[in-house]
Amino acid sequence: MNDVFGVILRSFEYGSIYALAALGVILVYRTSFMVNFAQGVIGMFNTYVVATLLTKANLNLPISILIGIGTSILMGILIDIVVIRHAKHVTGAGKEIITLGLMAIILGITPMIFGVYDIPLPKLIQKGAVNILGNQISYNSIFNIVFGIVIMVTLFNILHKTKAGLAIRTTASNETTARLMGVHTKKVTMLAWAVGGALSCLAGVMAAPFSTVSLHFMNDILIFAFLACILGGFQTFYGPVVAAYIIAVITNLFQVYFPEGTIWGKPIVYILILIFLIIKPTGLFGRKMVKKV
Repeated sequence: MNDVFGVILRSFEYGSIYALAALGVILVYRTSFMVNFAQGVIGMFNTYVVATLLTKANLNLPISILIGIGTSILMGILIDIVVIRHAKHVTGAGKEIITLGLMAIILGITPMIFGVYDIPLPKLIQKGAVNILGNQISYNSIFNIVFGIVIMVTLFNILHKTKAGLAIRTTASNETTARLMGVHTKKVTMLAWAVGGALSCLAGVMAAPFSTVSLHFMNDILIFAFLACILGGFQTFYGPVVAAYIIAVITNLFQVYFPEGTIWGKPIVYILILIFLIIKPTGLFGRKMVKKV
């Protein structure tokens, strides 16, 4: 049982990474009414910013991360102002294609700016570990878990207890009604893209030490973020976050304890999610949308 607890405990670090990315996806979806396929590459680009500042400008890691978060916020604002606002009347599928175009552009310019070689990014807390019920877990992992939870709890409190949060929830519920009530929906969508970019950058900074910063290191994170949104339900802000932790735990348990788990663990999780969605298409926390005519 101690081994199982250890796997679950370590899974929460991955869960925090997936949850941050998923929350960024759902914020953009609920306010701009589009699935942002460029979410992963936005995080990738700004993690390159962090790694480059650290290795070439010789800044320390916390300062580099803060600058990376700043550039990701600026990037989100620019994308909203320059691209998204001019696509308001584009059909749903057309908006998704626009984000695919953004993804291609960012993938193209990243090696032009940062070079073609992968860049290592160290952990924020290099050394030290603690024993929890017979399981060693590093201080950095504990920090990632706690930091992820604190960020998400803070954002949920903002969503439910502030005027800005009310504006976001009103826009998410009905954009036309929100405008009639005096909500500046353009500012809301700009804020969502800015926060979404910052969350993606944070997810990238937390994930990069497991490998290196490369063009495609965010791919799996984006896939799991989308799966979390689908499983948790696109109608809520908290559903994808909860689903992200569930997916992380189940995936790691399969990978560790299932025969050939490193090969079959993820596909089995995908199949289980598909079966669940056949039974409950709206996801764990989703609900059917009923329109009166």
